Amino acid sequence: MDIENVKNAYSAAASQGSTGVSGSGPSGRSHAFDGPAAAVLNNRGAVVRWTEAAEELTGFRAEDVCGRPVQELVADLPDDLRDAEIPASGRARLWHQCGDTIDVTFRTTKVEGSGSAEILVLAAPTHHVAGHEQGAALLRALSAQNRITIAVYDTDLTTVQTNAAPDILDGRPVRPGARLSDVLDAKDAENLEALLRQVIETGAPVVRRDQHVGCRHGSARQRALSLSAFRLEDARGRPTGVAALYFDNADQMRARRHLDLAREVAERVGGSLDVLHTAQDLADVLAPAFGDLAAVDLAHPVLDGDEPSKQLGGGDMNNAALAPTTAVWPAGIKRGGSIPPLPDHPLLRSFRHGEPVVFGLDDFIAMVRDPQLVEYLVPKDTHSVMVAPLHARGHTLGAISAWRCGRSEPFAEDEVDLMKQIASRGALAIDNARRYTREHRAAVALQQRLLPPATTDTPGAETAGVYLPAGGGAVSGDWYDAIALPCLRVALVAGDVVGRGMSASATMGGLRAAIRTLTELELEPDEVLTRLADLVQRLAAEAPPGDRDIVGATCLYAIYDPVTRRCAMASAGHPPPVLIRPDGTAEAVAISPGPPLALSGMPYETTVIDVEPGSVLALYTDGLVERGDRDTGQGLRRLTDALAASCRPDRALDETGRALLADLADQAPRDDAALLLARTRAVPAADTAHWEIPADPAAVSKARKWITRQLTMWGLDDLLFTTELIVSELVTNAIRYGRPPMDLRLIRHNVLVCEVTDSSSTQPRLRRARMTDEGGRGLFLVAQLGGRWGCRHGQNGKTIWSEQAIQASP
Repeated sequence: MDIENVKNAYSAAASQGSTGVSGSGPSGRSHAFDGPAAAVLNNRGAVVRWTEAAEELTGFRAEDVCGRPVQELVADLPDDLRDAEIPASGRARLWHQCGDTIDVTFRTTKVEGSGSAEILVLAAPTHHVAGHEQGAALLRALSAQNRITIAVYDTDLTTVQTNAAPDILDGRPVRPGARLSDVLDAKDAENLEALLRQVIETGAPVVRRDQHVGCRHGSARQRALSLSAFRLEDARGRPTGVAALYFDNADQMRARRHLDLAREVAERVGGSLDVLHTAQDLADVLAPAFGDLAAVDLAHPVLDGDEPSKQLGGGDMNNAALAPTTAVWPAGIKRGGSIPPLPDHPLLRSFRHGEPVVFGLDDFIAMVRDPQLVEYLVPKDTHSVMVAPLHARGHTLGAISAWRCGRSEPFAEDEVDLMKQIASRGALAIDNARRYTREHRAAVALQQRLLPPATTDTPGAETAGVYLPAGGGAVSGDWYDAIALPCLRVALVAGDVVGRGMSASATMGGLRAAIRTLTELELEPDEVLTRLADLVQRLAAEAPPGDRDIVGATCLYAIYDPVTRRCAMASAGHPPPVLIRPDGTAEAVAISPGPPLALSGMPYETTVIDVEPGSVLALYTDGLVERGDRDTGQGLRRLTDALAASCRPDRALDETGRALLADLADQAPRDDAALLLARTRAVPAADTAHWEIPADPAAVSKARKWITRQLTMWGLDDLLFTTELIVSELVTNAIRYGRPPMDLRLIRHNVLVCEVTDSSSTQPRLRRARMTDEGGRGLFLVAQLGGRWGCRHGQNGKTIWSEQAIQASP
């Protein structure tokens, strides 16, 4: 179709109301475009030469347009401009062979030397030209950015064009024709080329990928870059190279590292309530993330939980933590070592005013003015150090130091603020640990004061007790006790108060005092627990409403009699004791536990067992049998086996107890534990004598004669007179006020014990007789003649006893 036909078709379409005009080309489609279309015009404006690009742009072939005026290709050209001179540049709408129009931008230039004046016309679609101009403007703008490096590489990854400044790569300019290996480290260049080659091969772009590269020449420090790369293609989609944009990511990476470090300090520091552990966590976070080496120094009192002095200086602090621990430290810096005093200096004055200080090696040398001290305190290859005070709640606890060595960058100004934040958080964590240490020390001191002596030695048993706090160090209300009773007996107690801390320790102290008071009444074990439960219920009623549910305890109370070689025991919700016999066999004693002491309404039951001399009774709290799985049955079996293996006759009880609890400590118990071991003894049969008292007043004189014979046989003639008087009064009261059967028993073992038992439950009372009274002075005489006296009730009646000290032979 020639140009006239195109015009006619356009006019017909316009008359029907639809022109189908598109500025993009036929049917609105964009034309594939390799380069500008070119045509040559003669001096009359007629086309004399027509290129393939022009044919591709308009659809007209050379034979369609050559020899015709170029104005015929222009759509909507006014008649008065048809003979006008062609401008040097501008925009026009050209006809397309399909009847559409094309918006083009053109430029003309005269062609000299052809014999006649000719004009070369170059034209391209306007949207292509605009895109090209915008792209060029964008490229110029990007090239002008200091932190953005643009590099264009061919398919062989040779640099075609770049705006890389010399300072980007440590002063070495990057010229076209250079390869990455000419300016980067060999390994970094290899990795980067592999990445760019992948972009060329796959066409998949790389967007903001973090890269650390080192320069082939200059310093060894790494540069933090963010890389974006995309493939370059020609008009037919064939790869021609790759464009890479390198963003200087140093500031962003530094800010990210600072945020990560601050987050890690918040997560890792403060999880422990141990001062040294907290200091080590702080040092471990700082090295190597912040400095190559780090140390935490604390004031002497802080390590013990006390407040530091108002003014800190060298000589007042000890090193508490080093990181990394495997580093080679100078002789003056070692774990637990004292920091020597330093001379006064403006930097030290700034430190004392709470500001972090940064100084180089030369500054430190100028400050100390002693080369030997520098070598003694400064790690090898150090070039920069930052020291910040650990200040919290009005106290300066110590200092934290970070060193940078070798080729590491010196500390920057923004890192001083970061160090200040880290030191503030670390100081708060250390002060929390210090305050906890102080409170824990007070609680432990209270606990130790409330517990009985670790070992006791009585005629009834040799005992050893051990207490182990929980794995977190919290003090609780577990306790044990061994109480010497009259008539050579011994009471063994183990208990566990609900809760932890000072309140639990205080409750434990009150219960222990109550038990010791109840033992003076010489009650049976079940009666002791009943009265103790009443006390706990009163304590719960007096507690604040929110704490009443946590007031409670379990308890095991046992009484061992070395004369009868029997042990009576009762349990208030407490684990059963373990009996280890002299032959090495061990078993848990089968008892019937009653409710814990906080509950009421259920009676307690006394269990009586025979115990061989030399046996070991083990009373304990649930921390020894409740491990992570809370399977008390399995824990009791483990404890029984351990006791059977450890409780040997030739091994001291305290050594056995420490070994057992040390094994438990290795397994990090979550609850505290108390263990009481009692090795039983027996009074030989030759040291006891028994006489049945007949219900006859004449039996008093017979009792005196029997006493005389027995004491003479024992060689206790010096106690004959007083013992005859005591026995006379006791036997007389039994015959007069008691009921048969009645017994008289003597026990010799460092003391002489006289016991008179009858079937009556009447409680004797010591009273003051008036001058005119004929009786009522018997118990008064007994109390005056003996060392002590008392009365205990049992299932078969009551027993009144008196003790006299036996004087040792010269």
